Amino acid sequence: MSDTRPSPRTIGYLLKRYPRLSETFILNEIRALERLGVTLHIFSLLQPEPAPRHPTLKEVQAHVTYLPQHLVQKIAAVAAAHTAMVRAHPWRYLRTIAVTLWWSRRVWRLFSVWKQFLRAGFIADQCRRAGIEHLHAHFANTPAAVAQLASVMSGIPYSFTTHAKDLYLTRKKVLRKRIGSATFVATCTRYNVDYLRTLLPENEQHKVHLIYHGIDFLAFESDIDHEPCCDACSLILSVGRLVPKKGMADLIAACSVLQARGIEFRCDIVGQGPLSAALQAQIESLGLQRSVRLLGAMAHDRLIQHYHHADVFALSPHITEDGDRDGIPNVLAEAMAAGLPVVTTSVSGIPELVEDGKTGLLVAAHDVDALADALQRLLSNHRLGQMLSSAARARLKQDFDCWETARALCALLPGAKVAHMAYASTSSRQLTDNT
Repeated sequence: MSDTRPSPRTIGYLLKRYPRLSETFILNEIRALERLGVTLHIFSLLQPEPAPRHPTLKEVQAHVTYLPQHLVQKIAAVAAAHTAMVRAHPWRYLRTIAVTLWWSRRVWRLFSVWKQFLRAGFIADQCRRAGIEHLHAHFANTPAAVAQLASVMSGIPYSFTTHAKDLYLTRKKVLRKRIGSATFVATCTRYNVDYLRTLLPENEQHKVHLIYHGIDFLAFESDIDHEPCCDACSLILSVGRLVPKKGMADLIAACSVLQARGIEFRCDIVGQGPLSAALQAQIESLGLQRSVRLLGAMAHDRLIQHYHHADVFALSPHITEDGDRDGIPNVLAEAMAAGLPVVTTSVSGIPELVEDGKTGLLVAAHDVDALADALQRLLSNHRLGQMLSSAARARLKQDFDCWETARALCALLPGAKVAHMAYASTSSRQLTDNT
């Protein structure tokens, strides 16, 4: 007897680059959605990052489509896709050209606008061929722009998730129009929700939904009791891309203050980025070569080991001059899930996770002395650290469990709600054990 149940819809997932080491939160979301029964087809505008890569990437079942890497093949594929879209939807195609021309009148980077148009034709044709009925993009800038044009060209509705840099460095008028044409918008902090709703008329504010970045707690539960690091001194850990908004220079300066006070410690900074050479020069100029190390990029399994060897986690983000900022850095939630007490700054959405004196310690951005004081306080008071880390894990489990955040997104994605209801009674541990 044949199975007459309707097959679940395939959701197109549009990313700028997949996989990407710094976007663990997206990988967690994809894994959780698939465990909940959602069928995904991933579209990556750029080729994957080189190794290292997270081991959990192997769990993803979704087919991944890339634009061809070589120029001649890329031109041929894009030309064929646009030809197919002209034949399939001539009026929609003309309307997409009109939209792109309108965008071109208001920007100075014309090449960028038409590049998104060319990409959109390729994505629209791929969606049409794969039978995709909804397209979801991560980030409000390039991926959402491509999704919007692909939606106009194909008639497939789209939505997007916005995070931090993409949100605050995108013009307000562009965001307003983009949200207006989307079915919904998800974002990862209440801070972002409040900002977005100020941009929208009252009848569109309901489109904005808060969905925190989810943490897979099981990845951190095997070793919640911390092992001492190889040195006798305490270990401070920080993780993040080496870019201005992460404030690594302030952390290194705070380490210099600790060293001047005679505090025995080591600080390991995990991450890579354009500031690597400048930060190494700062370490050397302050005489911190024996205390502070830049460890470079690291896959997630190795990073978890570092969480369990550390005594304190520190991150000192700030808002840059151009408005770039973090939302809630995923590494803060990971450190808290691993049982580490955290010291960080009261920037953007961070106070939604880290409540000063209850789930961590907060200091003002760029206040190096206050950062050093908070680090010294935790390094010298193990009982305080245990109290903060215990409360932090309870806070995480309330709103940051990746299985619950994925269910919240599931409820918004058309056609995914049936799968969501079917898995509603399944615990996160059961879902993980079924892999």
